[in-house]
Amino acid sequence: MTRVANDPIPNEDIPVRVLLGLAGSDDEIGDLRQLQLAPLRGRGKLRLTMGLGMTIVAVVTMATTVPVAVIAGWGLATLLFSLWSYHVVSRLPLGDLRHSGTAEFRLCNRHAAYSAVVWSAPFWLQGLHPSVDHLLSMWTVALLMMLTLAIVVHTLPMACILFIAPVSLSAALALALAGAPALAGIAIAAGALLSSFCIRFAQNHIRFRRAEEVLHEKTETVSLLLREFEETSADWLWQTDNSRRLVHVSPRLAYALGASAEQLEGIPLLQALSGDAWTTGNFPKSLHDMAERMKRRDSFSNLIVPVTIDGKPRWWELSASPRLDEAGKFLGFRGVGSDVTEQRASAEQIARMARFDNLTGLPNRLSLHEDLERALAHAIEAKSRCAMLMIDLDRFKAVNDTLGHPVGDKLLAQVAARLRGMIDRGMTCGRLGGDEFAVVLQNVPSPAEAEELAKRIIATLSRPYVVDNHQLFVGASIGFAMGPQDGSTVETLTRNADLALYKSKDKGGNVVAAYVASLHAQAEERRVMEQELRGALERREFELYYQPVVTAEDGTLNGFEALIRWNNQKLGNVSPGRFIPLAEDSRLISPIGEWVLRTACHEAMRWPSNLKVAVNVSAEQLTDPAFASVVVSALAQSGLPPQRLEIEVTESVFLRDGGGAAQLLDQLIGLGIRLSLDDFGTGYSSLGYLRKTQFSTIKVDRSFVVGAAKGSIESIAIIRAVVALADSLGMSTTAEGAESELEVETIRSLGCGNIQGYYYGRPMPASDVLALFRPLDQRSASAAA
Repeated sequence: MTRVANDPIPNEDIPVRVLLGLAGSDDEIGDLRQLQLAPLRGRGKLRLTMGLGMTIVAVVTMATTVPVAVIAGWGLATLLFSLWSYHVVSRLPLGDLRHSGTAEFRLCNRHAAYSAVVWSAPFWLQGLHPSVDHLLSMWTVALLMMLTLAIVVHTLPMACILFIAPVSLSAALALALAGAPALAGIAIAAGALLSSFCIRFAQNHIRFRRAEEVLHEKTETVSLLLREFEETSADWLWQTDNSRRLVHVSPRLAYALGASAEQLEGIPLLQALSGDAWTTGNFPKSLHDMAERMKRRDSFSNLIVPVTIDGKPRWWELSASPRLDEAGKFLGFRGVGSDVTEQRASAEQIARMARFDNLTGLPNRLSLHEDLERALAHAIEAKSRCAMLMIDLDRFKAVNDTLGHPVGDKLLAQVAARLRGMIDRGMTCGRLGGDEFAVVLQNVPSPAEAEELAKRIIATLSRPYVVDNHQLFVGASIGFAMGPQDGSTVETLTRNADLALYKSKDKGGNVVAAYVASLHAQAEERRVMEQELRGALERREFELYYQPVVTAEDGTLNGFEALIRWNNQKLGNVSPGRFIPLAEDSRLISPIGEWVLRTACHEAMRWPSNLKVAVNVSAEQLTDPAFASVVVSALAQSGLPPQRLEIEVTESVFLRDGGGAAQLLDQLIGLGIRLSLDDFGTGYSSLGYLRKTQFSTIKVDRSFVVGAAKGSIESIAIIRAVVALADSLGMSTTAEGAESELEVETIRSLGCGNIQGYYYGRPMPASDVLALFRPLDQRSASAAA
């Protein structure tokens, strides 16, 4: 048990007001209340038995002098109170130092007062003028109650007083009215004596417990010191004479030095520690320092020195002070030593862990920054160049999400091994974290050299990997900055290399990008764009445009694809290709996507009932468990039948989680909503997605449409394969981006069912879509007239 700073010392009596709970701050009280409450723990049944026993005695005693109904009423009330009090108090955390005990202390005092009310009543059960015999018999029972309470609950003097005082005063008043004033005085005196006894007894108890705590602490301290000495049994004492020769060699020191005490007696300490270096004079610096301190007769502490024991290097920690006789004459040194070889090895291992990545064994961010700092300092001093290459793996997240982190970790280890194999002298390769790596280059002749190395790294890392029987393909994006021209500090050069990496990723990945000053402007533009994007919905800056989708056979209109447009006051018209990726990165795509969905459903209700509307949904939206509810809400509020809504997704949604997207899409299909797989054939195309999810449409990317129109055998083969696949699975196909008659005819000849592109119509605002249907509406109105 730990004593707080403000606890009273053991030999001091607790002030009576503090002991009774009438005064004292939290600091003064400390753990006092719990010390008072602790003896009550486990005595609940004893108190209950005492109360019930005294109740029975009182009832029997009054049986002949008090009406039965009155006795029964008092006895039942006393019994119920005893049981209730036992139930409440037995549940309190008595003596638990995790609680202050103040609330429990007050509750016990209240119960004592309640009990006093119960036991004051028997003196008056015969009325306002009871007989002396009745009062004496009740006083005897009450006195027994007070004595028992003083013994059991003496550590709570206030509770005792709250019981003893009212009962004693009640007895005294009754005796006085019965014509026995002397007995009334005796009752008051007895109550006062018992109350005084309880206070003194409580003080003694607390003083005893405090002393017990101090004794316990001292015992613990001694035990800890003994235990520490036992656990550090490798420690030993050593002593030298005034010539620094070992004397009084202990068996433990002899064992540590690998010789007998007789052999070591009289040998210079430095000779015993240095081994073969004693003959050559080639001492380690720390041993030389120790020898100089001993020459100057200086004390030293925790000095780490290398020693050689039986030809094996060890590390010892030595401390010593000079010995002087009564006259101040130098007698030698006396000290203590211990073998810290294992601790030093652990410290070196910890230091290595702090500077190297555990997974790959490569230098970590801290180590790379230190190397870059040295490379920069050398480049500035020698007027040369250094470079920082930032490497980010492409498609690594897809591996982690689909095959799990263990496979991802093994892949990272293989990537690190390939990078390590490319490192020459003057280069440092390390891992920054996640799937990011970096290379620091010293003495780089030109940026072209850094770019050439970066291209080789991409080529090396892009070769296939085999991990747990999985053949994996990842690429790499690299950005680099040259020091000191692109940054004269570690922070600046790292930030600029990171900007170049972002440029590389922005280009689609698997490319090298060098830092240029304009990247700062692009980063600032991105920051401003994100800031504006966060308020775009509130400012109603978004608008939906709709591009027609027609049947390939006869050009009949069968629906539109909703495409978002953003017109900002500061930035003007911003291309979706610029702000959609930013919205995904900044987690704004979900509210924007919800607005698109609700708006598209609302607008589609104003079209002819045979036309569908297609809405693009990002992978981030499908990770939201509430997305299906949003779709249901949009359909319900707009009144659009589910069959007229088509959700377009790309294959990337299946790479974002372990099956959650597929389950959510199945829920949408169950509602009757149509699903379209966009850009099939351009990414991670897998027949598994088509087998697991019932898509209604497969969309062929524009790149294949253009290639097929130009006679590309590969593009034609891909479109034919997609059409055949869709037909066999009962799906339709839509070719995107048809802009010329040649492309349209080529698509028709290859069997695509639907066409979308500028040839049939550019994206148009909702008002222009409605204008397409007005002539038809007017003719219908005329015919009805």
